[in-house]
Amino acid sequence: MALMVIPFAMQAQTKFHDVELNEATGPVKSITQAGMMGRGEQIVNFTQDGKMLAEGLSGQVYDDNGYLQKAEREVETPQGNMKIVTTYKWENGKIKSQSMDFGQGSMTQVFKYNEKGAPASMSMDMMGQQMETPYTDYKYDDRGNWISRKTSMMGRDIEQTRKIEYYE
Repeated sequence: MALMVIPFAMQAQTKFHDVELNEATGPVKSITQAGMMGRGEQIVNFTQDGKMLAEGLSGQVYDDNGYLQKAEREVETPQGNMKIVTTYKWENGKIKSQSMDFGQGSMTQVFKYNEKGAPASMSMDMMGQQMETPYTDYKYDDRGNWISRKTSMMGRDIEQTRKIEYYE
């Protein structure tokens, strides 16, 4: 039996799995999400080994397999800066839930996935108030990552769009 050598490009894609945390796969360089609900566009950059670089992000804690377990983010609010501590739970390489503690309260989001591996819905518990957000009508780029989807938020139908740039 001959020994099979796996080319470098086919080996484990990245050391960190922050790309998957952002609902994408492959050698993603950046994800630019169009602004929603009065917020400007959001840009998340990634190192070649898959680590997320986002404004205000710090204190990342990873497990031995490169899955983010905890992170802190400093965000600006009309009342001043606020620190949000997020804890992540993973299942089969996908984000199962994320819990955010923002001082005065907390919020937990739980994700369910469709047959293509994209989120079908996200349920949210914000200080005891439950809300379910479905995701439908996905459009994908030529690498299989979603670039458009529809959702409903606070009674309004919304199209979420994003642009993904890749390392070549």
